[in-house]
Amino acid sequence: QVQLVESGGGLVQAGGSLRLSCAASGRTFSTSAMGWFRQGPGKEREIVAGISASGKTTYYKDSVKGRFTISRDNAKNTVVLQMNSLKLEDTAVYYCAASQRALLTIRLSEFDSWGQGTQVTVSS
Repeated sequence: QVQLVESGGGLVQAGGSLRLSCAASGRTFSTSAMGWFRQGPGKEREIVAGISASGKTTYYKDSVKGRFTISRDNAKNTVVLQMNSLKLEDTAVYYCAASQRALLTIRLSEFDSWGQGTQVTVSS
């Protein structure tokens, strides 16, 4: 497994930006596809963005396209989610996750390592 630690959450006004970072250790990070998930109050956990092990392929949930950007630095074992133009509905706990697959995946069941989560709260 991969050990993951998220940082960068917080309280921000609607329209603002936050940058979430995830530091990885353990299994070779560069062979793991990564994902950012979120879980809002009373909601199921959902994928927000994903990135392949090489970083060449990405996925975004429709509602965040054009506002969020996922990137990774395999030399530094980090994956970042840049969130711009935040909306009230982006409020959730955000989780970083690692897959045993190298190819991009968006299936929750294919991620076997999870961070502890970081709270993102967007206020009006």
